[in-house]
Amino acid sequence: MSAVRGKLTSAAPLAPLVWFKSGGAAETLFEPADVADLQAFLGTLDPAVPVMALGLGSNLIVRDGGVPGVVVRLGKPFARVARLDDVTLKCGGGASGILVSSSARDAGIGGIEFLRSIPGTVGGFVRMNGGAYGREVKDILVEAEVVLRSGELLTLGNSELGYTYRHSALPDGAIVVSATFRGEPAEPAAIQAEMDRIAASREASQPLRSKTGGSTFKNPLPKKAWEVIDGAGCRGLTIGDAQVSEKHCNFLLNLGSATSADIEALGEEVRRRVAAHSGTELEWEIQRVGVQR
Repeated sequence: MSAVRGKLTSAAPLAPLVWFKSGGAAETLFEPADVADLQAFLGTLDPAVPVMALGLGSNLIVRDGGVPGVVVRLGKPFARVARLDDVTLKCGGGASGILVSSSARDAGIGGIEFLRSIPGTVGGFVRMNGGAYGREVKDILVEAEVVLRSGELLTLGNSELGYTYRHSALPDGAIVVSATFRGEPAEPAAIQAEMDRIAASREASQPLRSKTGGSTFKNPLPKKAWEVIDGAGCRGLTIGDAQVSEKHCNFLLNLGSATSADIEALGEEVRRRVAAHSGTELEWEIQRVGVQR
């Protein structure tokens, strides 16, 4: 590996960095100093070494055997938000949804409030076409800057990302380092009111103060995932210390000492029961990475 200006850590525990608080270590964790540092590192890294980006660790199960290769975590240098014009923001790949939506409010830019409700960072939103409350990233994205596995910096427009429901055509190993979002003019007070409404709705319906991974399965449109899970009698179902949330049954919880294997096994049991009950094949929305122990 080349010399870097950021931070390289071998055998870095990932459980403290993910919402489930479970799972093994990264073979190597890299926290780049800036885009150029990331480019130089990836450009000289053996192409056979796998690379994975890590944001806030929300929609993620890190398996107990850990993650081989390099995990790239975008920290504070990638968490900046800048106003480009009256309706446009350029946001670092490590910026949270709360930071982006709050920055939009301060700038009088509406239409971006929904990011307040998504627990993650810009990089994850762009890759997964994150969405909530009737809007998706594809509705506001102008373009994204990505560093490819080769180290090349590339700018991709909205149409080049091939967006569908919770999916993009972003190449494997590519890391989103920034995204440009466009909204519309709005009064900051009205934007704040909508953000407050979204926050209250989430508080009322989701287990926000638990060790969870957010929405577990994609909605089997036009149905809701929680509806078919509840219909199959899975609310409150447990394996070890992993539980299907009783408050919102498209959320899995770590009640204390669940392993990632427990959490993933519970998800697969939910999928099996739902398929047997209604014929609906649930697809994982949460990413599952690494190797089984």
